[in-house]
Amino acid sequence: MAAGAPLVPAQEDPFRDHSRVPGMDELVTTLDFEGAFHAKVPREVYDYTMYGEGSEFTLRRNRDAFSWVELVPNGLVDVSAVKTETEVAGTRMAFPIMLSPTSGHGSLYKEGEIGTHQGANGASATPYIVSNGSSFPFDKVAAAAPSPVWFQLYPQQSVDDSRDTLERVQAAGAKAVAVTLDQQASYYERPQHDLHLGAPARARALAARNRSTNPYRVPDRRIWYSWKYIDDIRPFIKVPMFAKGILTAEDARLCIEHGFDGVYVSNHGGRSLDYDPSTLEVLAEIVDAVGGKIPVIFDSGVRYGADVLKALALGAKAVCVGRVARWGLGAFGPEGVTRVIEILQGELVMAMAQTGRPTLASIDRSLVRTRFL
Repeated sequence: MAAGAPLVPAQEDPFRDHSRVPGMDELVTTLDFEGAFHAKVPREVYDYTMYGEGSEFTLRRNRDAFSWVELVPNGLVDVSAVKTETEVAGTRMAFPIMLSPTSGHGSLYKEGEIGTHQGANGASATPYIVSNGSSFPFDKVAAAAPSPVWFQLYPQQSVDDSRDTLERVQAAGAKAVAVTLDQQASYYERPQHDLHLGAPARARALAARNRSTNPYRVPDRRIWYSWKYIDDIRPFIKVPMFAKGILTAEDARLCIEHGFDGVYVSNHGGRSLDYDPSTLEVLAEIVDAVGGKIPVIFDSGVRYGADVLKALALGAKAVCVGRVARWGLGAFGPEGVTRVIEILQGELVMAMAQTGRPTLASIDRSLVRTRFL
């Protein structure tokens, strides 16, 4: 009688349907994992992973840009053996694919970034860039698996605090450090709507405090960054140092001047500034600006192995993925992360074979035709 009561459907979460969630072996592309992720996590967790800044124009443009790049195949090339091994700033990898830094994996899986690292290790020891906003300490994440880990740093106003963090993560095995440079203090609409749809009391209280102390909605965490600060912390970083969040040729050249060992082209997956350009649109000009002096890596909007190939053709040394790994972790734990990466790896090999590019060295701009709007 209770199960058949008319009020029972009203108690179901309207955020999701209640049909059967497919098993991992039924999922064919990384996009398939989004549906499973949506079915298994609370609304605020899903929205945190999915949102972009403001109107989410840049979030959409990151994906749209890949449809403006066509692949141009070579004919009659022996692709019986496709080679994908590479090295970026001393980190060797079986495929030119890495995991981007994204924060708060503890909301996706009980062991958070520990599980993410284990999942990355299961996919040909894929390198993982651990976020400064990790749910678990870097040393515990690094010790969870033998595959390479980098660290993503949000500068702290106290140089000594940044120094303590940098020394700690390097002692724990960080192979490189990616310093986030984008200044924008973002505002996201989806979490604001969620505050009225059963968000945790802590989130509502934080939002109320921010409104009372900062009516312009611009938090002060990252609006003070300067090149001098980079010069101040550079001596503490003994491993390769990458600049994350670069979107212009001018800033790429300045990165070389200020001692960076690599450039990381990223707009935070559309979460940094609404109406930023897509990263794929600016990738080639940044590659040209550094002139081969330092490597360029890339993220934002990647969903298919063919996307990876397009970024490589435009000059990226490696391509990082963020949201798709979160989908895998939230839906299926470490095994989901492994499977998502394996799908991208397999698609990349297939795309290289179909376009007649048997090695990474054979990939160049002749492989693509661009129609950026």
